[in-house]
Amino acid sequence: MNSPSKIILGDLIEFQRGYDLPKTKFVEGIYPVISSNGVLGYHNEFKVKAPGITIGRSGTVGIPHLITTNFYPHNTSLFIKDFKGNDVSYIYYLLKNLKLGDKKSGSGVPTMNRNHLHPLSIIAHTNYETQTQIAKVLSDLDAKIETNNKINQELEAMAKTLYDYWFVQFDFPDKNGKPYKSSGGKMVFNEALKREIPEGWEVKELSDIESNIVTGKTPSTSIKENFGNDIPFICIGDVRGNMHIINTEISLSKKGAETQNNKYIPKGAICVTCIATPGLVGFATETSQTNQQLNTIVCNNNENRYFLYFYIKDYFRFAKAKTGNTFANMNKGDFSAIKVIKPLKENLKHFTQLIEPSVKNILINSKQNQQLTNLRDWLLPMLMNGQVTVSQAEEQLQQVAEPRAEYGE
Repeated sequence: MNSPSKIILGDLIEFQRGYDLPKTKFVEGIYPVISSNGVLGYHNEFKVKAPGITIGRSGTVGIPHLITTNFYPHNTSLFIKDFKGNDVSYIYYLLKNLKLGDKKSGSGVPTMNRNHLHPLSIIAHTNYETQTQIAKVLSDLDAKIETNNKINQELEAMAKTLYDYWFVQFDFPDKNGKPYKSSGGKMVFNEALKREIPEGWEVKELSDIESNIVTGKTPSTSIKENFGNDIPFICIGDVRGNMHIINTEISLSKKGAETQNNKYIPKGAICVTCIATPGLVGFATETSQTNQQLNTIVCNNNENRYFLYFYIKDYFRFAKAKTGNTFANMNKGDFSAIKVIKPLKENLKHFTQLIEPSVKNILINSKQNQQLTNLRDWLLPMLMNGQVTVSQAEEQLQQVAEPRAEYGE
């Protein structure tokens, strides 16, 4: 493997400013329009043949985007006009490692000028074979992460389909194994929900089903010692897009967490965002605390956990669909008073048994993705600077063990 060397960025690649969108001749099509933030829309014309790379020029500056289809670079971006014989994927990872957003020029609105970038002195590999080897290691990591994400999306979608079939359409198996409602199961009108529900089912307030509901709190931010690396501190961004909350951007020290001992939540608790971005739902995977924007359901009855996860997600989604917006601020009292269908315990236990393997597999994949992401982020600068060889990186990749699910077993 050839070592990297000092080189001028403009000798490696050439940037060009993106194009203005036509105001009168714009026609939607299949070609992505790539702005500083990524895909802005789709046009019926393209300007650049794939593969290509853009970076944000104004607004969100310096973040590279690798595009694998013909595309239209927007004027808020710079695109690479000439790769000068270098490997495209390697250049993408090189740009990620350079963190060009830190080198923006201008004041007020952040901007990036190609004439400022081209003279930059950088460390890079110029041997094409070495470039492709490095890019393959990093792209293999990204591909595995993406595969796990797709598997998790499919597993959750399958679990949600079963939930809908049982608890929305009410076609759970009856005592003869046939779909309840479709087979003539008795339905009773419920005044609280203004709809029919299966006979024997009830409608309760959330706090009557699971009474232990914890509203989070932030320790004093003026005391630096309240924050550290001891206790995960769950905020809105940590829940977004995650069934299982594996990482938190902020952690508390034991001292900080102990100033609010009644705010601890156990692994397996259901965290729900109720302020600013209401309706994001995820499971805590460690003993944690949350900020005040979340209410957390600590399930004393395991059979309620997965049912409530989907029920609460639907509750916020349908509220938004019905009103065109959703709650800007739901306090603990409002949250605790949410009307919840209460199926028979035997239905909940059966549902839990059926979907628990999928939920555990999602957790396993999410934990593996955490390891893969950490490895990728560690390897990126090490490979680019020549501190780690490709063979050493491949050994590290092979050693990434699949994490095991911990709660709910």
